[in-house]
Amino acid sequence: MTIAPRVLRRLHAFFPWLWLPGLLLWGALALADTQVAPPACEIAAGATTLDGGTVRYSRAGQGPGVLLLHGLFAQKEQWQGLLCALAAAGFEAVAPDLPGFGQSTDFPVSDYDLERQVDLLHAFIGALGLHDLALAANSMGGAIAALYVQQHPHAVRRLAFIGPPLGLVDWGPGVRQAIRDGINPFIPIDQGQLDLELRLLFGTPPQVPDPVREALIKDYVARNRHYQQVWDIVNLYDRVLDADLHLPVPVLILWGESDGVYAVAGARTLHRRLPGSTLLTLPGVGHLPMLERPAETAAVLIPFLRGRP
Repeated sequence: MTIAPRVLRRLHAFFPWLWLPGLLLWGALALADTQVAPPACEIAAGATTLDGGTVRYSRAGQGPGVLLLHGLFAQKEQWQGLLCALAAAGFEAVAPDLPGFGQSTDFPVSDYDLERQVDLLHAFIGALGLHDLALAANSMGGAIAALYVQQHPHAVRRLAFIGPPLGLVDWGPGVRQAIRDGINPFIPIDQGQLDLELRLLFGTPPQVPDPVREALIKDYVARNRHYQQVWDIVNLYDRVLDADLHLPVPVLILWGESDGVYAVAGARTLHRRLPGSTLLTLPGVGHLPMLERPAETAAVLIPFLRGRP
Protein backbone atom coordinates (compact mmCIF):
# COMPACT_ATOMS: atom_id res chain seq x y z
CA MET A 1 0.00 0.00 0.00
CA THR A 2 1.44 3.35 -0.97
CA ILE A 3 0.12 6.88 -0.55
CA ALA A 4 0.73 10.02 -2.57
CA PRO A 5 3.29 12.36 -0.94
CA ARG A 6 0.69 15.12 -0.63
CA VAL A 7 -1.52 12.78 1.40
CA LEU A 8 1.39 11.91 3.66
CA ARG A 9 2.04 15.60 4.27
CA ARG A 10 -1.60 16.15 5.24
CA LEU A 11 -1.57 13.16 7.57
CA HIS A 12 1.64 14.30 9.20
CA ALA A 13 0.17 17.77 9.75
CA PHE A 14 -2.77 16.29 11.63
CA PHE A 15 -0.90 13.40 13.25
CA PRO A 16 2.79 14.30 13.71
CA TRP A 17 3.32 11.07 15.64
CA LEU A 18 2.44 9.11 12.50
CA TRP A 19 5.94 9.30 11.12
CA LEU A 20 5.87 6.41 8.67
CA PRO A 21 3.96 6.15 5.39
CA GLY A 22 1.59 3.51 4.14
CA LEU A 23 0.88 0.40 6.13
CA LEU A 24 3.66 1.11 8.58
CA LEU A 25 2.20 4.57 9.17
CA TRP A 26 -0.43 3.03 11.37
CA GLY A 27 0.69 -0.58 11.49
CA ALA A 28 3.72 0.13 13.67
CA LEU A 29 1.43 1.73 16.24
CA ALA A 30 -1.33 -0.87 16.13
CA LEU A 31 0.69 -4.09 15.92
CA ALA A 32 2.63 -5.37 18.91
CA ASP A 33 5.38 -7.91 18.35
CA THR A 34 5.24 -10.85 20.72
CA GLN A 35 8.96 -10.53 21.39
CA VAL A 36 11.12 -7.56 22.36
CA ALA A 37 10.85 -4.94 19.62
CA PRO A 38 13.91 -4.39 17.43
CA PRO A 39 16.15 -1.56 18.62
CA ALA A 40 15.92 1.97 17.30
CA CYS A 41 18.87 3.11 15.21
CA GLU A 42 20.30 5.94 13.15
CA ILE A 43 18.68 5.73 9.72
CA ALA A 44 20.15 7.80 6.91
CA ALA A 45 17.89 8.98 4.09
CA GLY A 46 19.34 8.98 0.60
CA ALA A 47 18.35 9.57 -3.01
CA THR A 48 19.84 8.73 -6.39
CA THR A 49 18.71 9.48 -9.94
CA LEU A 50 18.15 6.65 -12.42
CA ASP A 51 17.01 7.32 -16.00
CA GLY A 52 15.30 10.55 -15.03
CA GLY A 53 13.52 9.22 -11.95
CA THR A 54 14.58 9.56 -8.32
CA VAL A 55 14.94 6.52 -6.07
CA ARG A 56 14.82 7.29 -2.36
CA TYR A 57 16.13 4.86 0.20
CA SER A 58 16.88 4.30 3.88
CA ARG A 59 20.26 3.04 5.05
CA ALA A 60 21.57 1.90 8.44
CA GLY A 61 24.51 0.03 9.94
CA GLN A 62 27.90 -1.11 8.71
CA GLY A 63 29.06 -4.50 7.53
CA PRO A 64 27.94 -6.99 4.88
CA GLY A 65 25.18 -5.51 2.76
CA VAL A 66 21.52 -6.54 2.88
CA LEU A 67 19.05 -5.05 0.40
CA LEU A 68 15.39 -5.06 1.47
CA LEU A 69 12.72 -5.02 -1.27
CA HIS A 70 9.06 -4.25 -0.55
CA GLY A 71 5.93 -5.52 -2.28
CA LEU A 72 3.21 -4.05 -4.47
CA PHE A 73 1.68 -0.73 -3.29
CA ALA A 74 4.18 -0.67 -0.42
CA GLN A 75 7.31 1.25 0.54
CA LYS A 76 10.65 1.15 2.31
CA GLU A 77 9.28 2.06 5.74
CA GLN A 78 7.73 -1.39 6.08
CA TRP A 79 11.30 -2.59 6.76
CA GLN A 80 12.03 -0.03 9.49
CA GLY A 81 12.17 -2.46 12.43
CA LEU A 82 14.17 -5.03 10.48
CA LEU A 83 16.51 -2.33 9.18
CA CYS A 84 17.53 -1.47 12.74
CA ALA A 85 17.74 -5.10 13.84
CA LEU A 86 20.13 -5.81 10.96
CA ALA A 87 22.21 -2.74 11.77
CA ALA A 88 22.49 -3.85 15.40
CA ALA A 89 23.60 -7.30 14.22
CA GLY A 90 26.51 -5.89 12.19
CA PHE A 91 25.01 -5.53 8.72
CA GLU A 92 24.57 -2.58 6.40
CA ALA A 93 20.87 -2.60 5.54
CA VAL A 94 19.44 -0.63 2.61
CA ALA A 95 15.71 -0.34 1.92
CA PRO A 96 14.72 1.51 -1.26
CA ASP A 97 11.35 2.68 -2.44
CA LEU A 98 11.30 0.72 -5.68
CA PRO A 99 10.93 2.91 -8.80
CA GLY A 100 7.44 4.39 -8.96
CA PHE A 101 6.54 3.41 -5.39
CA GLY A 102 6.57 5.41 -2.17
CA GLN A 103 8.73 8.50 -2.60
CA SER A 104 10.61 7.21 -5.68
CA THR A 105 9.01 9.42 -8.30
CA ASP A 106 9.05 10.50 -11.97
CA PHE A 107 9.19 7.00 -13.43
CA PRO A 108 6.86 6.25 -16.39
CA VAL A 109 4.20 3.57 -16.12
CA SER A 110 6.28 1.26 -18.32
CA ASP A 111 8.86 1.05 -15.53
CA TYR A 112 6.45 -1.02 -13.41
CA ASP A 113 7.28 -3.96 -15.69
CA LEU A 114 9.18 -6.38 -13.42
CA GLU A 115 11.97 -6.97 -15.92
CA ARG A 116 12.44 -3.22 -16.05
CA GLN A 117 12.43 -3.15 -12.25
CA VAL A 118 15.28 -5.67 -12.29
CA ASP A 119 17.29 -3.43 -14.63
CA LEU A 120 16.64 -0.38 -12.47
CA LEU A 121 17.55 -2.34 -9.34
CA HIS A 122 20.88 -3.30 -10.92
CA ALA A 123 21.52 0.36 -11.75
CA PHE A 124 20.60 1.34 -8.18
CA ILE A 125 23.01 -1.22 -6.71
CA GLY A 126 25.76 0.09 -8.96
CA ALA A 127 25.01 3.72 -8.11
CA LEU A 128 25.37 2.99 -4.39
CA GLY A 129 28.50 0.91 -4.91
CA LEU A 130 26.96 -2.14 -3.25
CA HIS A 131 28.44 -5.59 -3.87
CA ASP A 132 28.32 -9.13 -2.48
CA LEU A 133 24.77 -8.50 -1.33
CA ALA A 134 22.12 -10.53 0.40
CA LEU A 135 18.56 -9.84 -0.69
CA ALA A 136 15.51 -10.00 1.58
CA ALA A 137 12.22 -9.37 -0.18
CA ASN A 138 8.46 -9.50 0.25
CA SER A 139 5.75 -10.41 -2.30
CA MET A 140 6.34 -8.48 -5.55
CA GLY A 141 9.80 -7.65 -4.22
CA GLY A 142 10.41 -11.40 -3.90
CA ALA A 143 9.69 -11.91 -7.60
CA ILE A 144 12.03 -9.03 -8.49
CA ALA A 145 14.72 -10.48 -6.21
CA ALA A 146 14.41 -13.95 -7.76
CA LEU A 147 14.62 -12.53 -11.28
CA TYR A 148 17.63 -10.47 -10.20
CA VAL A 149 19.45 -13.52 -8.81
CA GLN A 150 18.79 -15.41 -12.03
CA GLN A 151 20.29 -12.59 -14.08
CA HIS A 152 23.13 -11.67 -11.71
CA PRO A 153 23.94 -14.82 -9.71
CA HIS A 154 27.44 -13.69 -8.80
CA ALA A 155 26.21 -10.42 -7.33
CA VAL A 156 24.12 -12.02 -4.56
CA ARG A 157 25.29 -14.27 -1.76
CA ARG A 158 21.92 -15.17 -0.18
CA LEU A 159 18.20 -14.66 -0.83
CA ALA A 160 15.44 -14.52 1.79
CA PHE A 161 11.75 -14.52 0.92
CA ILE A 162 10.18 -12.64 3.83
CA GLY A 163 6.61 -13.62 3.08
CA PRO A 164 5.80 -15.44 -0.15
CA PRO A 165 6.97 -14.11 -3.50
CA LEU A 166 4.61 -13.07 -6.26
CA GLY A 167 4.62 -15.36 -9.28
CA LEU A 168 4.52 -18.88 -7.90
CA VAL A 169 1.09 -19.84 -6.53
CA ASP A 170 -2.46 -18.67 -7.14
CA TRP A 171 -4.07 -15.89 -5.14
CA GLY A 172 -5.66 -17.08 -1.91
CA PRO A 173 -9.39 -17.84 -1.86
CA GLY A 174 -10.26 -14.51 -0.23
CA VAL A 175 -8.52 -12.54 -2.96
CA ARG A 176 -10.07 -14.66 -5.70
CA GLN A 177 -13.58 -14.26 -4.30
CA ALA A 178 -13.16 -10.49 -3.95
CA ILE A 179 -12.08 -10.19 -7.58
CA ARG A 180 -15.06 -12.32 -8.67
CA ASP A 181 -17.25 -9.87 -6.73
CA GLY A 182 -15.77 -6.95 -8.68
CA ILE A 183 -13.51 -5.76 -5.85
CA ASN A 184 -9.76 -5.31 -5.99
CA PRO A 185 -8.91 -5.73 -2.30
CA PHE A 186 -5.54 -4.02 -2.76
CA ILE A 187 -7.09 -0.86 -4.20
CA PRO A 188 -9.81 -0.27 -1.56
CA ILE A 189 -12.29 2.49 -2.37
CA ASP A 190 -14.51 2.27 0.71
CA GLN A 191 -14.29 1.27 4.38
CA GLY A 192 -15.48 -2.30 3.82
CA GLN A 193 -12.87 -2.92 1.14
CA LEU A 194 -10.14 -1.52 3.39
CA ASP A 195 -11.23 -3.90 6.16
CA LEU A 196 -11.04 -6.77 3.67
CA GLU A 197 -7.51 -5.78 2.70
CA LEU A 198 -6.43 -5.74 6.33
CA ARG A 199 -7.87 -9.21 6.93
CA LEU A 200 -5.98 -10.55 3.93
CA LEU A 201 -2.67 -8.92 4.86
CA PHE A 202 -2.52 -9.47 8.62
CA GLY A 203 -2.97 -12.39 10.97
CA THR A 204 -4.25 -9.85 13.50
CA PRO A 205 -5.61 -6.81 11.63
CA PRO A 206 -4.56 -3.50 13.22
CA GLN A 207 -6.87 -0.77 14.42
CA VAL A 208 -6.53 2.15 12.02
CA PRO A 209 -7.56 5.69 13.13
CA ASP A 210 -10.55 6.97 11.18
CA PRO A 211 -8.76 10.02 9.70
CA VAL A 212 -5.98 7.76 8.39
CA ARG A 213 -8.50 5.34 6.90
CA GLU A 214 -10.29 8.20 5.18
CA ALA A 215 -7.06 9.63 3.73
CA LEU A 216 -5.97 6.23 2.42
CA ILE A 217 -9.30 5.63 0.70
CA LYS A 218 -9.42 9.15 -0.70
CA ASP A 219 -6.03 8.63 -2.34
CA TYR A 220 -7.07 5.29 -3.85
CA VAL A 221 -10.20 6.89 -5.28
CA ALA A 222 -8.37 9.95 -6.64
CA ARG A 223 -5.62 7.91 -8.33
CA ASN A 224 -7.63 4.79 -9.05
CA ARG A 225 -6.64 4.67 -12.72
CA HIS A 226 -2.95 4.75 -11.85
CA TYR A 227 -3.26 2.01 -9.23
CA GLN A 228 -5.21 -0.16 -11.66
CA GLN A 229 -2.56 0.31 -14.37
CA VAL A 230 0.17 -0.79 -11.97
CA TRP A 231 -1.89 -3.78 -10.84
CA ASP A 232 -2.47 -4.85 -14.44
CA ILE A 233 1.24 -4.64 -15.32
CA VAL A 234 2.46 -6.50 -12.26
CA ASN A 235 -0.15 -9.23 -12.72
CA LEU A 236 1.36 -10.07 -16.08
CA TYR A 237 3.96 -11.78 -13.85
CA ASP A 238 1.58 -13.75 -11.64
CA ARG A 239 3.27 -17.03 -12.72
CA VAL A 240 6.76 -15.71 -13.45
CA LEU A 241 8.40 -18.14 -11.00
CA ASP A 242 6.28 -21.11 -12.04
CA ALA A 243 8.54 -22.22 -14.89
CA ASP A 244 12.33 -22.07 -14.72
CA LEU A 245 13.23 -21.33 -11.11
CA HIS A 246 16.98 -21.71 -10.74
CA LEU A 247 18.42 -19.80 -7.78
CA PRO A 248 22.08 -20.76 -7.28
CA VAL A 249 22.33 -19.22 -3.81
CA PRO A 250 21.14 -20.30 -0.34
CA VAL A 251 17.43 -19.45 0.04
CA LEU A 252 15.29 -18.81 3.11
CA ILE A 253 11.50 -19.12 2.84
CA LEU A 254 9.58 -17.43 5.68
CA TRP A 255 5.79 -17.70 5.27
CA GLY A 256 2.99 -16.57 7.60
CA GLU A 257 0.50 -19.35 8.33
CA SER A 258 -2.36 -16.81 8.31
CA ASP A 259 -1.40 -15.24 4.98
CA GLY A 260 -4.63 -14.41 3.15
CA VAL A 261 -2.88 -13.29 -0.04
CA TYR A 262 -1.03 -16.55 -0.76
CA ALA A 263 -2.11 -19.61 1.25
CA VAL A 264 0.60 -21.23 3.38
CA ALA A 265 0.22 -24.49 1.40
CA GLY A 266 2.31 -22.76 -1.26
CA ALA A 267 5.31 -22.76 1.07
CA ARG A 268 5.83 -26.49 0.53
CA THR A 269 5.56 -26.00 -3.22
CA LEU A 270 8.32 -23.38 -3.19
CA HIS A 271 10.45 -25.47 -0.84
CA ARG A 272 10.24 -28.47 -3.19
CA ARG A 273 11.13 -26.28 -6.16
CA LEU A 274 14.28 -25.08 -4.39
CA PRO A 275 16.23 -28.10 -3.09
CA GLY A 276 18.37 -27.14 -0.13
CA SER A 277 16.25 -24.12 0.79
CA THR A 278 15.27 -23.44 4.39
CA LEU A 279 11.53 -23.23 5.14
CA LEU A 280 9.96 -21.75 8.27
CA THR A 281 6.33 -20.80 8.85
CA LEU A 282 5.07 -18.38 11.49
CA PRO A 283 1.76 -19.17 13.25
CA GLY A 284 -0.72 -16.32 13.41
CA VAL A 285 1.24 -14.16 10.96
CA GLY A 286 -0.05 -12.78 7.66
CA HIS A 287 1.55 -11.55 4.46
CA LEU A 288 3.96 -9.05 6.03
CA PRO A 289 6.11 -10.85 8.66
CA MET A 290 8.66 -8.01 8.81
CA LEU A 291 5.89 -5.62 9.79
CA GLU A 292 3.65 -7.82 11.90
CA ARG A 293 6.44 -9.69 13.75
CA PRO A 294 9.72 -7.83 13.17
CA ALA A 295 11.60 -9.38 16.10
CA GLU A 296 10.63 -12.93 15.15
CA THR A 297 11.54 -12.19 11.54
CA ALA A 298 14.94 -10.83 12.58
CA ALA A 299 15.55 -13.87 14.79
CA VAL A 300 15.16 -16.08 11.70
CA LEU A 301 16.80 -13.85 9.10
CA ILE A 302 19.99 -12.86 10.93
CA PRO A 303 21.29 -16.41 11.52
CA PHE A 304 20.48 -17.25 7.89
CA LEU A 305 22.50 -14.25 6.70
CA ARG A 306 25.38 -15.40 8.89
CA GLY A 307 25.26 -18.86 7.34
CA ARG A 308 24.01 -20.59 10.48
CA PRO A 309 21.14 -23.09 10.75
